[in-house]
Amino acid sequence: MRYELYRDAGGQWRWRLRVQNGNVIADSGESYVRREDCERGIELVKGSAEASVVDMTAKIA
Repeated sequence: MRYELYRDAGGQWRWRLRVQNGNVIADSGESYVRREDCERGIELVKGSAEASVVDMTAKIA
């Protein structure tokens, strides 16, 4: 897997997480004016390995 930093059509920074088969499995969902902020977004995702998983279907029903 790899994180890709790139500029969108508006010239702002974004990231995406691409797996070995070329598919994108996650992206920033927002653009960043500063590259440093985009890189910080990647670090937040990398650090979220301990985040809990919540089944939201149980909360909707």
